[in-house]
Amino acid sequence: MSRLWIPGGRGMLGTRLAVDAAASHDVVVTDRDTDITDRAAVAAFLDAHHPECIAMCAAWTAVDQAEQEPDAAFAANATGPRVVAEEAARRGIRMVHVSTDYVFDGLADRPLTEEDPVGPVSVYGRSKLAGERAVIEQGGLVVRTSWLYAATHKNFVLTMLRLMAEREQLRVVGDQRGRPTSVATLSSALLKLIDVGAAGVVHVADDAGPRGISWHDFAVAIREGAIARALPMKTTAIEAIATSDYPTPAARPAWSVFDTAKYTRLTGEALPPWQERLHEVLDVLVRPHPPAPSP
Repeated sequence: MSRLWIPGGRGMLGTRLAVDAAASHDVVVTDRDTDITDRAAVAAFLDAHHPECIAMCAAWTAVDQAEQEPDAAFAANATGPRVVAEEAARRGIRMVHVSTDYVFDGLADRPLTEEDPVGPVSVYGRSKLAGERAVIEQGGLVVRTSWLYAATHKNFVLTMLRLMAEREQLRVVGDQRGRPTSVATLSSALLKLIDVGAAGVVHVADDAGPRGISWHDFAVAIREGAIARALPMKTTAIEAIATSDYPTPAARPAWSVFDTAKYTRLTGEALPPWQERLHEVLDVLVRPHPPAPSP
């Protein structure tokens, strides 16, 4: 059984990947206990644990905060991946790095392929692009994804559910389009891409058709699913607004609908519909939790 190191293994994606990978890999998880920007620390970790593959889930994901703290964002998203990729390459260790739709400028009007020009419009996007390039230079795999969510950690679905339980009306951006992605999809895809020995750049996102969906569409679907499952619901209306009506420190790409045909060619598998994955996450949220063990 090969050993897989997951830096950032306690985050939203890393947590799920560690569970999914355990059936086929000897998984080693780290979080802030190993500084990926410290070359000596990374080298010592690799020499002590001898992983055959690395799945880089560690990242700075506070998009707006990155505008005020660019050095910290670049350290986590560019320096760290470069250090790990270089040390891994020296030892012949394979590496897969998770990136984002924010490396694009959002001006397209058709599904984005891996070969389309990049042009990030935020500090976060530029930091992720720098990390991508560092990994590619060392022969690694970059997997771009978009609108990632799960039944745990901070994400759009859980934020919407919280707000829907508190407010009668919501206003959600309706002129940004993309493809939501469940961590279940991305975790499974990462393992499949590792199995087939993929390299370069691959796009992974749940299927939302050639036009994708808007954040408003996503919010409406979350509300409908929540009502069907009798989750707490106070919201009676969700208004679609323009990006200009909801200014943020960091610019968001208006269009981040991925073309995922390359993933299907490499793995022989199609990615699931976004509605199916959303229903799975909502089902988890209404599932009774097992009682806590007795002290």
